[in-house]
Amino acid sequence: MDDATSPASLLQEGFHIKQWTTGQVAKLRNVSVRTLRYYDQINLLTPSSRDDSGKRYYSENDLFQLEKIIILKSLSLPLEDIRRLLVKLSYKQILISHYNYLQDQQSKLQTSISNTASLINMIDLEESLSWERVNGLVQQSQKSAKKWIDYFEEDEKTFIQQAIPNLSSNDETAQLYISLLRRIKWCIRHDIKPESDEGSKIGAALIELSNESFQGNEHLMEAFWDVRKKPAGETGLYPISEDVMEFVERCISYDSD
Repeated sequence: MDDATSPASLLQEGFHIKQWTTGQVAKLRNVSVRTLRYYDQINLLTPSSRDDSGKRYYSENDLFQLEKIIILKSLSLPLEDIRRLLVKLSYKQILISHYNYLQDQQSKLQTSISNTASLINMIDLEESLSWERVNGLVQQSQKSAKKWIDYFEEDEKTFIQQAIPNLSSNDETAQLYISLLRRIKWCIRHDIKPESDEGSKIGAALIELSNESFQGNEHLMEAFWDVRKKPAGETGLYPISEDVMEFVERCISYDSD
C-alpha cells in the first residue's frame, strides 16, 4: 500500500474507513486478545493496518475472515486445516457447512431427547426397572427403530407415524396410553377381569383414544393392532406382555358387545 492509499492519507482526504482495534474485536466476538495476537503471529488472521506505534487495526474484511475462523473452529478443525480452507471456501460455503453440522447436532440432540423421554415413560410403566431391561430396550430401539412402519403402504406411513403413541414422546396422547397400560397392569395384579366394570371402562377409553388417534380409520387401526401383536424384536415397538395384550383384546371385545 503506497502513501496515497494508506488509511492515514485516505482519512486526511475525507474518507472514513471503519476499523476496529484488537480490544474492540475481542469484545465484539468474545475472543480473547491473546488469541487474536496469536492468529496474527501465525499469519492466520493479520490485521489490515497498524499505526506508527504498532497498534493493530482490523478492517471489515478482517472481521469476515475471523467469522470464518470461528465457524471452522466450531467444527473441531485444527488451525492448519482452517488455514487451507480460508483460501478455498467463501463465507457462504463455510456457513452452509456450519448449517449442515448444526442440523446433524440437532438430530443427535433430538435422538437423545427421545431416548430420555422413552426411559421416563418406561419408569412410569415398569414397577421395577433393572439395568439389563433398560439397556436391552435402548439397544433394541437403536437397532430396529421404526422397523414396524415397513408393514404399511407408502401412502399410510406418514399418517400412522403421527397417529400411534410413542414412548419417545411426552405428548398428551402418549401419556393417556401409558396411563391406560398402568391401569391394565394394576387390574392383572389384583385379578380384576377384563369383563369387570373397570375392564369395561378401560376398553371404552382405549376405543375412544384409538378412534381419536386414527381419526376413525378402522382399516389402519386393525392393521396396526395386527403389527402390535407381533414380537417386539421383529417390529421394534415397545414390548407389551402377552397377559396385557390379552386383557386389551378381551376388554375391547367385551365393551364392543
